[in-house]
Amino acid sequence: MTEKTAVAMSGGVDSSAASLLLLREGRELLGLTLRLSDSGAEDGRDAAAAASRLGFPHRTLDMRQVFQEEVIAPFIASYEEGRTPNPCVGCNRSIKFGALLQRAEELGCARLATGHYARLDFDAGSGRWLLKKAVHPKKDQSYVLASLTQQQLSRALFPLGALSKEAVRAIVEQAGLPDAHKRESQDICFIPDGDYGAFLRRHTGKDYPTGPFLYEDGTLLGCHKGIVDYTVGQRRGLGVSSGLGRLYVKSIIPEQNTVVLSVNESLFARTLTANHLNLIPCQRLDGPVRLLARIRYRMAEKPCTVEQTGEDVIRVTFDQPQRAITPGQTVVLYDGDLVVGGATILQGGIHEKE
Repeated sequence: MTEKTAVAMSGGVDSSAASLLLLREGRELLGLTLRLSDSGAEDGRDAAAAASRLGFPHRTLDMRQVFQEEVIAPFIASYEEGRTPNPCVGCNRSIKFGALLQRAEELGCARLATGHYARLDFDAGSGRWLLKKAVHPKKDQSYVLASLTQQQLSRALFPLGALSKEAVRAIVEQAGLPDAHKRESQDICFIPDGDYGAFLRRHTGKDYPTGPFLYEDGTLLGCHKGIVDYTVGQRRGLGVSSGLGRLYVKSIIPEQNTVVLSVNESLFARTLTANHLNLIPCQRLDGPVRLLARIRYRMAEKPCTVEQTGEDVIRVTFDQPQRAITPGQTVVLYDGDLVVGGATILQGGIHEKE
């Protein structure tokens, strides 16, 4: 009997290509599309059309409420606390491989496939599932999957992990599907214009209070519009003029409603602490370990030493100072192509100038 597999379908080229590849393996498919907002109907129609053309059933699942509770509410709370979260990381754990995977299993599916560019492997020696980077670095999405648990990885399929974007488009084009050249979504799906502050004000109805811009030595430089409008490392939109040269956001102090500014050199630090640690190939890090780390999605990994200092807490010390280590972002640890794990940045360490 063929194993029934659910495919998360967004109506885009990646999920359509993943479906095609799974059909070629002889899998019985069920297409599932998440409705996460009031404006998501078009994606559902496109996904249903693709599934119909490929000859397998499709359902749209209304998950607006759980998305609000598990992704949007924590995103807002994090910004209000002066942090800058990556909601895609949380969405993959709590929505796609949380609520959606659960629903897929209820519908009789043993696996959930997505169009993510990443690879899976099973280590028979440890009995653990391993997450690895995509073969083509430009499309690698392992960073946003680093919070997945062993149970979630054991049910996941990533058919596109060895392919380039060009190869994926060619697969869909050869099948005659109309979404071969559909524009890729950018930025956070629920904030397409990238204006996070405006989104928070619309969604919460709050008028976030203004407060002081302070230079790192405590000098008052001006007045900010509300802490939700700023993130560590930001330069644009500050509206501050001084004789200090270009200024950047160095830190946000929510309890004082204060945004601290500095020159670029003061944004660099060698250390960070992070919690909510999720390790993939092992249960715990024994002693200091030499690894590579990314502190944001679109950056190269940097060499570092990692030490687990608590049940779910790590300290990362980079060989060279890193710019704008941002509380709320995810730090992802790598050993070559292997994802060792991920954690949420609490704070950067002592700032060092070089």
